[in-house]
Amino acid sequence: MSERSERAALVLVATPIGNLGDLSPRAIEVLAAVDAIACEDTRRTGRLLAHAGITPPPLLVVNEHTEARQVGDVVARLDRGERVAVVADAGTPGVSDPGERLVRAAIDAGHTVEVVPGPSAAIAALVASGLATGRFCFEGFLPRKGSGRTARLDQLTTERRTMVLYEAPHRLLRTLTDLADSLGASRRVAIVRELTKLHEEIWRGTLGEARRWAEEAEPRGELVLVVDGADEPPVVGNDELVAAVAAEMAAGATRRDAATNVSRRLGVPKRRAYDVAVRSSTDGPPA
Repeated sequence: MSERSERAALVLVATPIGNLGDLSPRAIEVLAAVDAIACEDTRRTGRLLAHAGITPPPLLVVNEHTEARQVGDVVARLDRGERVAVVADAGTPGVSDPGERLVRAAIDAGHTVEVVPGPSAAIAALVASGLATGRFCFEGFLPRKGSGRTARLDQLTTERRTMVLYEAPHRLLRTLTDLADSLGASRRVAIVRELTKLHEEIWRGTLGEARRWAEEAEPRGELVLVVDGADEPPVVGNDELVAAVAAEMAAGATRRDAATNVSRRLGVPKRRAYDVAVRSSTDGPPA
């Protein structure tokens, strides 16, 4: 194996999420030495390189629209023995940003994948939230609409780990409303805005309060939501569950709505409540 092929690697480099002073010395060293950089936006990456005093190597545009078709070019460069860095516009590449396909393709082609760790908005928001950090799940962006969004919200209803989500400012109010409706208005949340930037802000409260805050404040900038996990589910016997579902349906709720209401009130999985609703009545209101 040649010396050049031995140095070939795909290198994931974390970049600042706001404050350029967070670019590590090792990141600067790596970006200055690679043969090419895969980035989302050449202008933004160009400004970062200029700040670090780095003469730009070839910049490959790899964003959500181009990543699939750029995989072949990146792998070909690795095959030639090049070192290719991957950066996102901000933070660690591959986390709700391009990079995942490149990593998989490089591994499948037998190439080395290296990481230069650094800023991550999800982790920074989590540790600053004041909520439990021992177990957490990263949900990224929720599906924007339709059955996919409904299904994801249903799954989060009984999620006991702390949840970390990303959201855009113009969708924040709707997402907080949906979370409050699904998880309960009393569930605790931290909203972390503009991390490491001039107008950094951390708002803490309940989902119900957050909904009102977002409606009045109309917060802008990059947003991370950290939501408290569900409490330990109570032990609910089948007789109690059947009675609760039957009461909901007797009041006029559909099987689906009865299951949703009982799931929230008793803390049981929605699927279990819905199965009871289906078994309990074959002539009730349609789902």
